[in-house]
Amino acid sequence: MQPDLTVSRTESSLFNPLSDIKVKVQSSFVVSLGVSERAEYHGKNHSGTFPHGNNHSFTTVHPRNKTPYIQNLSSLPTRTELRTTGVFGHLGGRLVMPNTGVSLLIPHGAIPEENSWEIYMSINQGEPSLQSDGSEVLLSPEVTCGPPDMIVTTPFALTIPHCADVSSEHWNIHLKKRTQQGKWEEVMSVEDESTSCYCLLDPFACHVLLDSFGTYALTGEPITDCAVKQLKVAVFGCMSCNSLDYNLRVYCVDNTPCAFQEVVSDERHQGGQLLEEPKLLHFKGNTFSLQISVLDIPPFLWRIKPFTACQEVPFSRVWCSNRQPLHCAFSLERYTPTTTQLSCKICIRQLKGHEQILQVQTSILESERETITFFAQEDSTYPAQTGPKAFKIPYSIRQRICATFDTPNAKGKDWQMLAQKNSINRNLSYFATQSSPSAVILNLWEARHQHDGDLDSLACALEEIGRTHTKLSNMTESQLEEADFNYSRQNGL
Repeated sequence: MQPDLTVSRTESSLFNPLSDIKVKVQSSFVVSLGVSERAEYHGKNHSGTFPHGNNHSFTTVHPRNKTPYIQNLSSLPTRTELRTTGVFGHLGGRLVMPNTGVSLLIPHGAIPEENSWEIYMSINQGEPSLQSDGSEVLLSPEVTCGPPDMIVTTPFALTIPHCADVSSEHWNIHLKKRTQQGKWEEVMSVEDESTSCYCLLDPFACHVLLDSFGTYALTGEPITDCAVKQLKVAVFGCMSCNSLDYNLRVYCVDNTPCAFQEVVSDERHQGGQLLEEPKLLHFKGNTFSLQISVLDIPPFLWRIKPFTACQEVPFSRVWCSNRQPLHCAFSLERYTPTTTQLSCKICIRQLKGHEQILQVQTSILESERETITFFAQEDSTYPAQTGPKAFKIPYSIRQRICATFDTPNAKGKDWQMLAQKNSINRNLSYFATQSSPSAVILNLWEARHQHDGDLDSLACALEEIGRTHTKLSNMTESQLEEADFNYSRQNGL
């Protein structure tokens, strides 16, 4: 007898079994989900668009996130916000796709004076147009910024989230651009030396300096079996039509805010509830499959329907999971209507790899449920910021830094030292071609630190170089505008 791994057929197709999965019963408590060798992973396109997330990890607050805020499912925007626009002029600004981790920094002076441009960004959440070849996998969303014919005098900074566990020893990561004919061409490897483009890879995002708009994405080619994709694992719950039934749905998606928000949006529309704060799973490229199990179900209160305690998903289905959110459904049943509390564990583990445990502790009564919150960056309120408020560094201070470090110094304390102290150690020839190398370095700093809320890292870099002893982070913006940097006479300043 084939087990029923789905919820009620009257619900959305989101909860129907994946079209390319076959079910084989291995034992009374284990189900292996096997994918036909000839199956192609074409997920169904959902209508509408999705809300968004940040450029770090969407679930747990990391220590460097200074000012997080909390959202629950009911406060998220609907699936109609995949595009954002803003009008920018000579003063520049920042365009943010709320809660996606995607942003665009337009530097001061990039747009000619007395001109203004309506700049837009969009994210492709349908079937990827970038079809990977061989072992190459898509590591980021496909991001479009425009208008395509816009000419800027200073490179803009595009931030794109990715799901790779960054290591040059295990990954060869490429930036690609879609041509007007719809084909994808490689712009550069992130480790390349180039004077036309610059890529800086951070743990959760890639910051790209570009002088032309278009559609961009990151792909990765694993060099060894130790290459790791970061997955977001989460569990949602929802009552079915049968009042004694309770359904658990476990998702494993690429760790980019865009991918997880697709899940959040679909669950929100179906009345699903997040039951535990999502966690990160490090999934190795070692060809071993993923097992998802339900453990520690209270005896005599609940039972799991036959053959669904454990499900196994093939490696290829997880490794190339960017086309459709990967989820497994588990059906539980109460023995009596008086049982209102559910506690159990969800174990997600890769064979010979990483393991995560999600602890479920919930009530099936809506009036008794606790809302599980998750954390996001505070970029959802201001999708477009223009002028000085969009930048962390006040313009007058920025001008002084550029005037100081753009000038060659006999002791080597110039823009190259500024780059080095800001962890920019490669492809310096790119900055050498710019009219103001220091300004472009500061633009990159602005893109990387848009969520930090302080200037500590930059102040430390300047202090180490010996240019100033002023602690920027201890001063207000108005004080910074009036500040007189006490440059040392021995440095010729």
